[in-house]
Amino acid sequence: MVMHLLIRDEKDGILCPIPSHFLYTSSMALCGATLVPYYLDESGGWAVSISDLKKQLDGARSEGITVRGLVVVNPGNPTGQVLVKENQCEIVEFCRIENLVLLADEVYQENVYTDEKRFISFKKIARSMGFGEEDISLISFHSVSNGYYGECGRRGGYMEVTGFNSEVRKQVYKVASLSSCSNLAGQVLVSLVMNPPKVGDESYTSYWEERDRIMLSLSRCAEV
Repeated sequence: MVMHLLIRDEKDGILCPIPSHFLYTSSMALCGATLVPYYLDESGGWAVSISDLKKQLDGARSEGITVRGLVVVNPGNPTGQVLVKENQCEIVEFCRIENLVLLADEVYQENVYTDEKRFISFKKIARSMGFGEEDISLISFHSVSNGYYGECGRRGGYMEVTGFNSEVRKQVYKVASLSSCSNLAGQVLVSLVMNPPKVGDESYTSYWEERDRIMLSLSRCAEV
């Protein structure tokens, strides 16, 4: 849906990490958009190189491409890598200066396998830098199909749209409302993800036992 909102024709492009989930490249192809690839710095903990972003952006613009957004996946899958706060600040500043919509794919925010790192949302980073709605356009994503719950096949998730005027928001809701029937099972799962069992709840112990077992398994896979 977001690609349909951002892309007008083949002269519009999106900066996207390579390799990445085919969802982005396929969505761009469907909308007729131009993929503008950028590459993560493996030696730097899979960080986003601002110099590479600038190089790819300028190269696309020189070919007549209007780059309208930047996709950032944080944390990454399956490694569980997390961008450091300084790198996130650089990305936010880059999008603000270059007038790009920041598309923050944060669906793996629970999949961090070390106590030395922690997930911080891009919205929190932007606000901590003093940037408000008028400074940067940001769309954040989360989904029940990913993360430790990994309910693949269950279509449920949400996005938060900030930094857009009321007319654009109206169009976002209009496109999101095109589906005539909501996914009930997906909505139930989203509710459970947002409100997991609490201390004292009957399912609290079994929930955390299962969660820890899954996370340990995913951690082993990430190590491999």
